[in-house]
Amino acid sequence: MDLDASRDGSGGGAKRWPSVLRTLLALAAIALAAYLLHRTLRGHSYDELVRLLRSAAPARVAAALGFALSSYACLTLFDALALRYAGRPLPYRQAALASFTSLSLGHNIGLAALSSGAIRYHFYARWGLSVGEVARVILFCGATVGIGLGTLAALALLLRTDLAAKLTGLPESALLALAAGLILMLAAYLVACVVVRGRWRIRNWGVELPDPRLAAAQFVVGPLNFALVAASLHQALASLGTVSYPDVAASYVLANIASLIAHVPGGLGVIEAVVATVLPGAGVVAGLLIFRAVYFLVPLLPGAALLAFSLLRGRREQEASGSA
Repeated sequence: MDLDASRDGSGGGAKRWPSVLRTLLALAAIALAAYLLHRTLRGHSYDELVRLLRSAAPARVAAALGFALSSYACLTLFDALALRYAGRPLPYRQAALASFTSLSLGHNIGLAALSSGAIRYHFYARWGLSVGEVARVILFCGATVGIGLGTLAALALLLRTDLAAKLTGLPESALLALAAGLILMLAAYLVACVVVRGRWRIRNWGVELPDPRLAAAQFVVGPLNFALVAASLHQALASLGTVSYPDVAASYVLANIASLIAHVPGGLGVIEAVVATVLPGAGVVAGLLIFRAVYFLVPLLPGAALLAFSLLRGRREQEASGSA
């Protein structure tokens, strides 16, 4: 991946525009999240939600936390594989540190490609990777997310076409065609990794395809991560009532696609709106609050502490090297 940067100083004003645009997008995303969350909660009283949260089954909540932590453990494999793809494998503990810190914060901040990408760059640049190599890591991780989401979306569309039709308003024939298209795209990617091998040029664009073993690993860890997140959500909802895993998984995958399009932090409001449409009731809303607590808020504090410690350590290393 070749990245070119302008060296002249005449673009100072132009360089500020991306920052302003990102700020405006973030504010718009927060406003959208607030509206969706309000729309989801407006039919339920505060006292009702508190009562339901207190009645949640502790074993189910613990299971939801366990699946959430398993998801973050699975996500560390995204980075470990991505570093191999970039040709700069690092010890697993370093890949795990960069992955957990960037994603525990990125999931909450939103605009994940920018937020988690910037935190990844902080770690990997400190450990000797170039800008291009970090970009390859981020690209590989993003592709693995897409493979996981695309695989489970195709399964959800095939196995729960009726549920997808209820959520999207599209006819079942169109949804089945979409599922077939996803399967063909995923199969084409895997075949290309086996047949093409190495750099693939399309006009002026060059793409470095992973080797077949790395590509096969993407098809394992990508879907596994989303299956674990859906299991965490299922256990959180099951702590307050009876719900089926296939319905929860299908709802979560479709909601995740919507939240990625909206760039809402943690899908805030989007997931609530979609899941509450399929599984209505105050118990579902309370279960979603439990899910947000175990998947987003619990990892946030240690992630922020790890980043603060890393920033402080990096500053001390710079001061030490400057005084030497």
